[in-house]
Amino acid sequence: MTVRVIPLRAGSCLNLAAITERGAPWRVQAYPAGFTLILHPTRGPVLFDTGYGADVVTAMRRWPGLIYGLITPVQVGPLDTAHEQLRVMGFPPEEVRHIIVSHLHADHVGGLRDFPHATFHLDRRAWEPLRALRGVRAVRRAYLPELLPDDFEDRCTWLDFTDAGVDLHPFAEVADVFGDGLLRAVPLPGHAPGMVGLLAQEEAGLTVLAADAAWSVRAGREGRPVHPLARVAFHDPTQEATSGAALRAFLHANPAARLHVSHDAPEGWT
Repeated sequence: MTVRVIPLRAGSCLNLAAITERGAPWRVQAYPAGFTLILHPTRGPVLFDTGYGADVVTAMRRWPGLIYGLITPVQVGPLDTAHEQLRVMGFPPEEVRHIIVSHLHADHVGGLRDFPHATFHLDRRAWEPLRALRGVRAVRRAYLPELLPDDFEDRCTWLDFTDAGVDLHPFAEVADVFGDGLLRAVPLPGHAPGMVGLLAQEEAGLTVLAADAAWSVRAGREGRPVHPLARVAFHDPTQEATSGAALRAFLHANPAARLHVSHDAPEGWT
């Protein structure tokens, strides 16, 4: 059995290219808010994140979400959201029963409320440092609590990490999301607490969904650093650097694997 990975985008954000990659020009650039539809043979349509949603736009119209919108301007239309795109593709929101959440930044959970029947799979370490934050303290962590469903915690299934073994070196832990080896989560913390990537077993081989471990595929493979100003917003810059190095080492050891990151065009996608 294998899965089919379909990369999508739900809106975009504006940022300075020089912030996302040291040495790039100081010009404003649009970056996609990527998410992924995964067609699983027994679980149906599974999402890896959701990108932006209408709730993000609403939150940014009032304090303190207004701060988020000023720092990271967001562009998302009513037809750009994950649930509308999936509906057009023939997957009504009620059919989505599983969403794997890489981390809790607004551009990754902006559409969670649109999928009322989904279970959320994430690392408990992503939730614990943020669960009590409100107001400006939350926005400073790119976290908008109002984006989460009221019953968010009740619908969470915490990823169960075990020893990854030598095959996934240098990743020390892995969580087999559905216990079938098709979708395996690996820790990539630093950019955000408890952030995870996903190893998806497709018919053509392995696809690595690396979330925000890098701003671009090139950076993910070559280790091009962000501007020091960007690191101010990271949860733990040391962890971020370690996770980036682990990702590069894993890709080097698995050269046929395709890499997808959230804010760049997916590698090898046609």
